[in-house]
Amino acid sequence: MENKIHIGLIREEKHPHDNRVAFTPKQCQWIMQHFPQVQIYVQPSPLRCFKDDEYEKAGVPLQEDLSHCTILLGIKEVPTDKLIAGKTYLFFSHTKKKQPHNQRMLQTILEKNITLIDYECLIHPDGQRILGFGFFAGIVGAHNGLMAYGEKTRSFHFKRVHTCHDFQELINHYFGIKLPPLKIVITGSGRVAAGALEIMGMLGIKYLPPEEYLVNTYSYPVYTQLKAGELYLRKDDKTYSRADFHAHPEAYECRFLPYVTVSDILMNGIYWDEKIPPLFQADDLKKENFRIQVIADITDDTNGSIPCNLGDSTIENPVYGVTKDTMQQTAPYLPGTVDMMCVSNLPNELPRDASQYFGDQLMKYVFDELLKTNSEMISNATIVANGRLTERYAYLEDYAKGKLS
Repeated sequence: MENKIHIGLIREEKHPHDNRVAFTPKQCQWIMQHFPQVQIYVQPSPLRCFKDDEYEKAGVPLQEDLSHCTILLGIKEVPTDKLIAGKTYLFFSHTKKKQPHNQRMLQTILEKNITLIDYECLIHPDGQRILGFGFFAGIVGAHNGLMAYGEKTRSFHFKRVHTCHDFQELINHYFGIKLPPLKIVITGSGRVAAGALEIMGMLGIKYLPPEEYLVNTYSYPVYTQLKAGELYLRKDDKTYSRADFHAHPEAYECRFLPYVTVSDILMNGIYWDEKIPPLFQADDLKKENFRIQVIADITDDTNGSIPCNLGDSTIENPVYGVTKDTMQQTAPYLPGTVDMMCVSNLPNELPRDASQYFGDQLMKYVFDELLKTNSEMISNATIVANGRLTERYAYLEDYAKGKLS
């Protein structure tokens, strides 16, 4: 019995509260059946998308005190007063870019001799991230973008995703909804875009290649998808290479502008950082031919690839308007404005499905590695080992010592 590996699922304590979890009750049950040396405990939570009794029925004991567990799994950052000394934690720490709001948490992790493995840093050998909620962000973001367009034009009505028990209920909601002719442009080719494409398929919205989308008019809803190579080309020789673009984004120009004159909805799922040019400029909003009425900024960078993203909206109030001439925030669904959907925690609207998807990736690709004494994948994702920054993350030293470069 002493050789058991005790793993705890911690309660999410960060505000606003997250309702997702790393493993569903059935996933915990499967792990304990297939890994007899593992015992999982779950901290009770009134807010988690899976109820306490669902875990109990699956044979997962509820336990308030998880101090006997060696590995603790959460989703979001853990408040400093909840961190237990000497434990190994897995969660999204949002510290690797020296995010100021998590500086104190990282300092506490070091002080308490904790080991921190960051989900975001777990990667496949080819460099692709293993874990993320982007697919469900894309699903909810695309739904919310269409919902906003329906409300703005009063042409159809979508229910709110968070009122659905799960994804299946959302799918059933789409039965019989007829959309008017409209044109949607989707940017990106990763998980977020894949989620948005899922919604296009469910609603029977027809795909068109970019060149046809730009010049033709249709009597039914259509969409096109612009991947990075169609959006960005080098200024000098008009070519695109992924490696070159990520190394020298400032050498590229964005080719999105023609799409603002023919699209009704933009669903933005493209990666962005400060050096990458935005999709359009603030002044473009003032032009007569700026047709886009709704922007679902699913990747959600304030003042990022979308200049009229003026900050986050919330699950409760997902949409705000922006005046085209002065870029002022206003109420949603007013005539002559652009409506923005900029929710940063979209997967929280479908938490049961998002958790299942996340736990599935965790079980397939990470769990075996976590149980090994030496795993390259795990060590590469370990920001802090026993209270010390690892070599790979030594660049965080000034941040961890209380300075911010």
